[in-house]
Amino acid sequence: MDGNQLDRLMRAFGDATQTFSSQDVLLTILLSFVLTLIIAWTYRATHRGASYSQTFAQTLIILAMVVGVVMLIVGSNIARAFTLVGALSIVRFRNAVKETRDVGFIFFAMAIGMACGTRFYLLAIIATVTICLLIWIMTTQNMFAKSLAEQILKIRLPADIPYDDIFDDVFAKYLTRADLLAVETVQAGMLTELVYGVEFREKGGAHSLIAEVRRLNQNNKVVLVTGTQDVDL
Repeated sequence: MDGNQLDRLMRAFGDATQTFSSQDVLLTILLSFVLTLIIAWTYRATHRGASYSQTFAQTLIILAMVVGVVMLIVGSNIARAFTLVGALSIVRFRNAVKETRDVGFIFFAMAIGMACGTRFYLLAIIATVTICLLIWIMTTQNMFAKSLAEQILKIRLPADIPYDDIFDDVFAKYLTRADLLAVETVQAGMLTELVYGVEFREKGGAHSLIAEVRRLNQNNKVVLVTGTQDVDL
């Protein structure tokens, strides 16, 4: 390669990167990393239930850094933006999000990555600190929680027993609400499984309710599940 070709190559490289410097790249990546570390720590500290995923928290950090770099690449060039959309449209994500709350953290990390990539550094810092603080306050104050948690009651009884109103008196005694959610045959059709969404009148009534239900369903299986948002029916 002669001197002229090398000179043209260097000029082309300079033209391609003139919209940002190496310092911009490093600052975008490092600031995205630090800020989404705070987001990931907030996610871990405020998570409730049994579905916590370490890889999800790490993915938030990776996502923010990648989005920041993407925003540097796109800049204000509309052609690049459409090219990037076309390239990313072939990617298919098949992992289901376990909790609705996780979607919020995904968009949170993406927004911080976008802010860093477009060099709105102060906005990214203020948004991260403020939103994480508000998330922590909502969690510690247990905001929007119901005083009596909804629970799932699963009852099995012989298939030849009519189930329409067999438990009505027992439910009226211990529950404020009992909604039939599903009916399923089990054990080759020998048993019927009923799934109810229930709310108790007062705490401590579960033991008595289960005892009376087992008397009516001929001592077959009865399951009471709390935390319905974490349970796959």
